[in-house]
This record gives sequence, C-alpha cells and structure tokens, in this order.
Amino acid sequence: MGQLRRRLAFIAVAIVLILGGGTLGFIWIEHYPAFDAFYMTLTTVTTVGYGEIHPLGRAGRIFNSFLILFGVIVMLLAIGAMTQTVIELELNQYFGRRRVKGMIEKLEGHIILCGFGRVGRGAADELRQAGVPFVVVDNQEERVEMAIRRGMLAVLADASRDETLCDCGIMRAKGLIATLASDADNLFVILTAKTLNPKLQLSARVAEESSEQKMRRAGADFVFAPYNSTGHRMAQAIVKPHVQQFIEFTTRNMGLEVGIEQILVEPGSPFADKTLAEMQIRRETGVIVLAIRRAGGGMLFNPPAEAQIAAGDYLIAMGEPQSLRKLEQILTRVAA
Repeated sequence: MGQLRRRLAFIAVAIVLILGGGTLGFIWIEHYPAFDAFYMTLTTVTTVGYGEIHPLGRAGRIFNSFLILFGVIVMLLAIGAMTQTVIELELNQYFGRRRVKGMIEKLEGHIILCGFGRVGRGAADELRQAGVPFVVVDNQEERVEMAIRRGMLAVLADASRDETLCDCGIMRAKGLIATLASDADNLFVILTAKTLNPKLQLSARVAEESSEQKMRRAGADFVFAPYNSTGHRMAQAIVKPHVQQFIEFTTRNMGLEVGIEQILVEPGSPFADKTLAEMQIRRETGVIVLAIRRAGGGMLFNPPAEAQIAAGDYLIAMGEPQSLRKLEQILTRVAA
C-alpha cells in the first residue's frame, strides 16, 4: 500500500506540474485568459487535437511543441504506472491468497481466531507467546493488514460463513475463539463451528451477561465477559493488591520468570499410576503442582503427596519455563 501511495502521488504531481506549467506558459507567452490557457494545455497533453483556441505566434508554437512532447510523455508514464500498479495489486492478491491458503492447508491442531479487535489482539498475542499455531479471520481490511504486519496468518472474510471456516481448516482445528463485536455474531459463529466440527473446543466473548447461558447452550466450552472480568480485577487490585500482583506475575510474566501450564500424562508414561511423592516432582524439577485435572473431569486442588496420577490426567503446575518443559518431557516420555 505504501508503494501504491507513492506512485499515485508521483502521477498526481507530474500531471499538476505539466498542466500548471502549460497554463502559465500560454498566459505569459500568448496572453491567453486563464481558462483558455488551461483548456489549451489540457487538449494538448491529452492529444485530443481540437486545434488552437486563438492563433499562436512563433514563440507560442515553439512552446506548444515542447508541451506536446513532455505532456504526452508524462501522460504515457502515468497510464503505464497505473496499469503496472493495478496488475501488481491483482497478482499480489492472487498469489497472496494462494500462499495463505497453502499455509492454512498445512495447519493441524490450530486455533481459528474470529475477530481481531482489542480482545482478539490480546488472544493472538497469548497464542503466539504459547507457540500455538492459529489463523486470524476478520472482515475489516485494516485489521487483517495489522495482523499480517505483526507476522500472523490472517484471512479477510466473514467468520460466520461455513465456507470461511472450512477454508480455515476447521475440521483439522483444535479450537475456535470468537471475539467478534456483537454477541449475536459470536453466537452464530459458535453454532456454525459446532455443527461443522462437534469435537472443537470453543471459547467466546460476550458483552451482556444474559448472553452467557445462550452461548453455552450453543456449544461454547468457555465464555468470557471482558467488562465484568475487568471490573472484578480492578476491585481486587484495591482490596487484595498482593493477590492481584501474584496473578499478574504468574499469568503475564511481569518481572518474574514463572508461569502456569497444564501438562498431560501420556498413556504409557512410566509415571502413570504413581503418586506425587513417588515422582518427587518438586525435588526433581522445582515445579509446584497446584491441581490435578482428572481424565474423568474432576479437579483435585492442592493435591496431597499420596495423590495418584493416571494416564489422561493433566497436572496444573507452576514454575520456571525450563522447569515446566522438563516436567513435560518426563510425563510425556513413553516407556519402551
């Protein structure tokens, strides 16, 4: 877009200069009225050839000869630049769409992020930080361009259309995040996505509390009300500042290299069916196990040392990034 603006600016300046110069020349040399001078210049550089408005003297014809030469050259250059720009834009869009389509077709277990507003941008930053592949879908060109400038895979389309979600690989996707402007749009996206891929994990944003239950009935696994959440956090920051600071540290890495992760105990792991005491997680990795999410759906908070983990369980653990990666390697290692 920057190159297009520069070309258009160059063409506009060139045309203004040739028209202005010709007009002033006819006024100065042949004493034409201003409008007649402009009209004579315009018919000359566009090669219309209506003839001389008023008879030209020798000096006027010499000037007009140079005006014809330079005017035609400028007009041809302007037409050529515009043609080149249009062709380049068409080719860039065509090959750009093909390139994006090819990249999307290679995605597996990715996230489809519908909407790139303030909430969507926050979700995109978190997904990129976590190293999760994702594709952004938005129907506003400036938002799609913003996502592309940030190095993200983005598509200009209507996220509520079946063909859009299919083109984004919804059958291969792991989840979908709906952050569109209205609750109605998000509800429609959730319904469409759940119909196309019932196994998809769905997360939606709502503006009105009354929409939360509707969104869950439509199939959303997680529903968030940003305004309510912000209000709660603002109040908590005043009432319980140290708790809020701890949450900020662990979820946003603000000055403390500590994070919270969920780590799956793979089937066949040598640590399946062992207790936390037998695994010695704290001693071996320096990681704190905050909770165990059972394969059956239950959640055990602050598990005791004798708590037994099983294949399919998730450990909700807190620690430094390298320690969390070490624990993940331990739990995902399959016995020979």
